[in-house]
Amino acid sequence: MTYTNAQARQQLLDTVALATDEIALALAALGEAYEQLDEQSAERLEQELFRPTQVAYGRVQRTYTEFAARHDLPSRTFQPASPGAPSHGVKGFLDSAVDAVARADSTLATLQDSMLPVEVGDAPLRGGLEDVRKLLGALPGRARELVRTLGR
Repeated sequence: MTYTNAQARQQLLDTVALATDEIALALAALGEAYEQLDEQSAERLEQELFRPTQVAYGRVQRTYTEFAARHDLPSRTFQPASPGAPSHGVKGFLDSAVDAVARADSTLATLQDSMLPVEVGDAPLRGGLEDVRKLLGALPGRARELVRTLGR
């Protein structure tokens, strides 16, 4: 069976959608953690974690939508994710967010390593994936630092 460019583009799009869903999950978990923090810690979480994750989410959605449009592929609308039970506490929500970011980053790294974006993609797609991965890269360390300093 021959693997067509159309199939490869659809596979690429589906993989980007998986990463997008993971980033949505991270945003939901960060939102819940924010609600449980004092004002100063919540502001720090928003600045260091939520905003960069939100920018990455917007960028990956735009990359997805523009790639689908350029190649006449059906696209989807992404919905907010459920963060999980409030009993997880701040640390649990931050751990969930970090895990979701790691899964998204791993999915995008595997996609980039596969050379599929080069073979059937285009420069805007590759640039978008690179931008998202840069935004996600610093988040686990920032989350660890936030958890380390909570309550001080």
